[in-house]
Amino acid sequence: MLPRLSLLLLVISLFTRCKSDQLPTSWTVQSPGQKVTAHVFLNADGQAAYQILFGDKTVIDTSLLGFSFEGQLPLAGGLMVKSAENIAFSEPWETVWGEDRMVENNYHELALGLEEIAAPKRQFRVVFRIYDDGIGFRYEFPEQEGLSSVRISEENTEFKLTGDPITWWQPGDWDIYEHLYNTTRFSEIDAIAKRDHPNLAQSYIPNNAVNTPVTMKTDDGIYLSFHEAALYNYSGMTLLVDKDNLKWTSCLVGGPNKYKVIVQTPFTTPWRTIQIADKPGDLIESKLIVNLNEPNKIKNTDWIKPTKYVGIWWEMHLGMSSWDMAGAHHGATTENAKRYIDFAAANNIPAILVEGWNTGWEVWWGAARETCFDFVTPYADYDIEEVIRYGKEKGVALIAHHETASGVEQYEKQLDTAFQYLEKLGVHAVKTGYVGTIFPKGNYHHGQYMVNHYQHVVEVAAQHQVMVDAHEPIKDTGIRRTWPNFMAREGLRGQEFDAWSNDMNPPEHLVIVPFTRMLAGPIDYTPGIFDLKFDKYKDKNQVNTTLAKQLALYVTIYSPLQMAADLPENYAGHPALQFIRDVAVDWDESHVLNAEIGDYLTIVRKERGADRWFLGSITDENPRAFSIPIDFLPEGKTYEATIYADGPDAHWDKNPTSYTIENKPFKKGDTLELKLAPGGGTAIYFRPVE
Repeated sequence: MLPRLSLLLLVISLFTRCKSDQLPTSWTVQSPGQKVTAHVFLNADGQAAYQILFGDKTVIDTSLLGFSFEGQLPLAGGLMVKSAENIAFSEPWETVWGEDRMVENNYHELALGLEEIAAPKRQFRVVFRIYDDGIGFRYEFPEQEGLSSVRISEENTEFKLTGDPITWWQPGDWDIYEHLYNTTRFSEIDAIAKRDHPNLAQSYIPNNAVNTPVTMKTDDGIYLSFHEAALYNYSGMTLLVDKDNLKWTSCLVGGPNKYKVIVQTPFTTPWRTIQIADKPGDLIESKLIVNLNEPNKIKNTDWIKPTKYVGIWWEMHLGMSSWDMAGAHHGATTENAKRYIDFAAANNIPAILVEGWNTGWEVWWGAARETCFDFVTPYADYDIEEVIRYGKEKGVALIAHHETASGVEQYEKQLDTAFQYLEKLGVHAVKTGYVGTIFPKGNYHHGQYMVNHYQHVVEVAAQHQVMVDAHEPIKDTGIRRTWPNFMAREGLRGQEFDAWSNDMNPPEHLVIVPFTRMLAGPIDYTPGIFDLKFDKYKDKNQVNTTLAKQLALYVTIYSPLQMAADLPENYAGHPALQFIRDVAVDWDESHVLNAEIGDYLTIVRKERGADRWFLGSITDENPRAFSIPIDFLPEGKTYEATIYADGPDAHWDKNPTSYTIENKPFKKGDTLELKLAPGGGTAIYFRPVE
């Protein structure tokens, strides 16, 4: 007798060879390990719909699929099935860089060809890929008569919940993701959005929408996260809250026109994704988003190298120096850059970021900001060629900086010239920035126009062998697999807010981010602040963590570009700096050892190509004590662990700089006892004893 799943695949295969009038109107497909089940069908009105089960529990109830178009009838009911195809796919692939060297890509796919029964008889396919860690589905429109240029006013994709889950969310802002996350029941989202973000009610943003990734925990203890993958030539998707019907509905980011997306057939939409797990740590370990992207398109990747860096950045946020040369203390001088290079060279930090180096900063927030920046002309007090020469002599590479002030047209006019300039200088990395309102007006950071712009920048950068770290970006959707020079993105409320915001990041922020924003992709959070109060510069601001937690962030907040963000003088003679010197930025494997969203997280990672392991454990405002089984180290070897822990009197507010350093041997089968202070953490470096 055939196994149940093989029999199912055989039956569907037989259906695909039947004539269209013999095809059924419903299909059931399971993931390779039979953890996730998708039911896809036409309802009584002939509209495509789906349901999702995790084990024997329905997690997504009947949810409809469709579109609204400008100048055309909606695409909804009245459909018939013209074809059905099913495949099983299994293939491992190797990352250029990442949390894990090898990724397993195993799924079962169902592709239904649909057509309207009545005129205009438009055709499309809906494709479902079912993984053990969730699903992805998308729409595919072939070239067809009467449907060449398509103006999409809304994509009407539904996600019907089966209860009122706890939800970790932020408002569906079309321009920034720099909001704190809220923790509420699903049914409470719109009321709190109106209360806490009243400006959204008077603006272009629906006041009951959320940005993705948005993560939930059902009353059955199942974790769900909703997002998208492979976002190209399309608007970003937010999700509207329908609390009466307990469902999300897609809401595309708009632009200057009535429609939100304009495309030509043939085209495909991004994948709509649902990660599903019975443990929160499994969401972090999931590879669903990258698996739904195409393989790497860059043939030679030798120049793509994860790295640590320092920068002339934190001092400007503290008000010590200015971005522009007209300021009292310009940060980006040749002399100051060399000071940072000397520090980096002495501390095993391979790169330096210099912001405020190019002309235009003196007027960048005024009427001229749309056209102010020149991306090839340094200020007179910054000799970029000398800085690069000096850095090369010391083994420290330069990371360039392109702040556009959202003058996108101006940036695109200079784009080829700017990247040719970086290639000529031998610079292989750039941090881009898009502060402010987008020019041309009427566009938003997360709409189709900017999605295409960010992608254009990455592709031009690849032609000139430049890695990109984007700030004020479009969210990551796994494109780093296809374009591995798109290294990291800001796209969240970063640590800079602690330096100048009246609403600093609370201790729980960093135990929510890994289960929400980080599920999209790598984060440029800029950890490593040692002077956590900095009263000398900002007496009303501080970083709301302990020092040990700052070290642990190098492991728990993933990025292939990690900054040692504090001032060189705050690191001088500091024993805890050794962890930043040692910690890796590229990994062979990563494992979540314990986790609860908004409460705590422990991750261990093995350095790529080396027998060294790094562990980070962080908590919210509450102290924690953990017993961690050492089951990740290989058998038969002893490792010396250097443990950077909170001091017995440490506290994120009362005594944040109290910490201890201890060396202990460990081997597989031992138990690690951790004690985390309120707002605290632990960072550990394991190296084999020869």
